[in-house]
Amino acid sequence: MSDDSLPAPVPVRTAAVIPAAGRGVRLGPGAPKALRTLGGTPMLIHAVRALAASRAVSLVVVVAPPDGAAEVRSLLDAHALPDRTDFVVVPGGETRQESVKLGLEALPPGHDIVLVHDAARPLVPVDTVDAVIEAVREGAPAVVPALPLADTVKEVEPAAVPGGPESVVATPERARLRAVQTPQGFDRATLVRAHETVSGDVTDDAGMVERLGVTVVVVPGHEEAFKVTRPLDLVLAEAVLARRRLNDGF
Repeated sequence: MSDDSLPAPVPVRTAAVIPAAGRGVRLGPGAPKALRTLGGTPMLIHAVRALAASRAVSLVVVVAPPDGAAEVRSLLDAHALPDRTDFVVVPGGETRQESVKLGLEALPPGHDIVLVHDAARPLVPVDTVDAVIEAVREGAPAVVPALPLADTVKEVEPAAVPGGPESVVATPERARLRAVQTPQGFDRATLVRAHETVSGDVTDDAGMVERLGVTVVVVPGHEEAFKVTRPLDLVLAEAVLARRRLNDGF
């Protein structure tokens, strides 16, 4: 029997879920964080384009504020996005965890790798996205991009009054610590199981998977994949975007 008679391998398809339902109170009053503009374009559009820049990503699900799905759909329609990628908008929940779960439930069959990406990380390079996908393809059930820490970290006893002095409890070994970014990548079945079984105080999807006893793998992150949370971050993001435009000549 020749190899020609064997069925062709089914390609592993990747979908991305972008929760964008948060208000972004630390950036001050105004539009939700994901709809703040960066270089004249909403951060959400930058984030969507960053994920869609990967040729491995065939579907992007944007999880909008509960009452803002129509506005987000209009936003996507108004901006140029890659034709090879499908885009879906679904209303989100009251928490990030709930919004990611709603995004997962909107995924059609056939997408076995799922990325979860913060809309507030608008400038993640495509090489980082591809590195996460590749690590999942090679067998890791959960993958996070991360950077070594530049600062020494102290564990403290929280102050009784906000802003009060805090006692240092321990100084973790910095060489063993990493600052985690997104997109985080998962085997779909593993992520679905985490969202079905893990509840409580979790700050990211990888943390949920850890609670299942599943190993999470770290790949190198990128300094430009930082999270835009405070006004100063917005200034830095504008500078990065301006440098990119200068280098790319547009």
